Amino acid sequence: MSTSQARENRLILNGDPAGRAWREAPVATLPLARRIRNVFNGRTIADTTSALIVFEHDHLPVYYVPEADIDLSALVPSDKTSTCSRKGHAGYWSIVVGDRTAPDAVWGYGEPIEGAPDLQGYRAFYWDALDHWYEEDEEVFVHARDPFKRVDALRSSRHVRIEIDGVTVAESHRPTLLFETGIATRYYLPRADVRLDLLRPTETVTACPYKGEANYYSAVVGDRTVDDIAWTYTIPIPEIPKIEQLVAFFDEHVDTYVDGELQPRPQSPWS
Repeated sequence: MSTSQARENRLILNGDPAGRAWREAPVATLPLARRIRNVFNGRTIADTTSALIVFEHDHLPVYYVPEADIDLSALVPSDKTSTCSRKGHAGYWSIVVGDRTAPDAVWGYGEPIEGAPDLQGYRAFYWDALDHWYEEDEEVFVHARDPFKRVDALRSSRHVRIEIDGVTVAESHRPTLLFETGIATRYYLPRADVRLDLLRPTETVTACPYKGEANYYSAVVGDRTVDDIAWTYTIPIPEIPKIEQLVAFFDEHVDTYVDGELQPRPQSPWS
């Protein structure tokens, strides 16, 4: 490992107060004390308390599991290989359990290249190739949880009004403001303060590893339908109970007034 890479890793381990190190480092690692498990076709493939979480610029965090904590009898070597300019040359394995196969679902790196962390003896898994992932005994969805990401739900008395095409669809003096690292503030409003007569439930469902499973609404304003413009977490994960049953809108596509002041529409992946 190079001196610069070691320094970047130390910044992460020591808790960079600006949160910049793990964002700016090409690749950096952090050991996890929590137990990580995954399951495929009813069989536990990995079960470890010695995982690394690997941060790579512009990528979601990934769990890397020691080979000693993987059921290697379920893995079959693949012909696939790849080369990463940041981490080196990777080999692949498929997962075979009973009548199911997850092709090329596992990868691992051999000799590290200059400037890269040493990932020899560890393997990583494509998240969606597995049926279940757990941190301790809590199931985790979508992707590995980033230990540097915060999600804070704070009750407020600020006046929040949501308009679509000049029509007020929600207005509240008792919102819950959700502050999530890297995402614009979201305003969660009690159902009693939302024009539910203008909302129509849709079939859309999304999952968030930090909040849980969300259901969506379209808004019907005049002769216009705005698809999937609002959402609610009917049963959020235990760590974020304050947003249960509240309704939030995509501020990227509605006019949001806070204490009478129109908020700029955030630029985000949902814009």
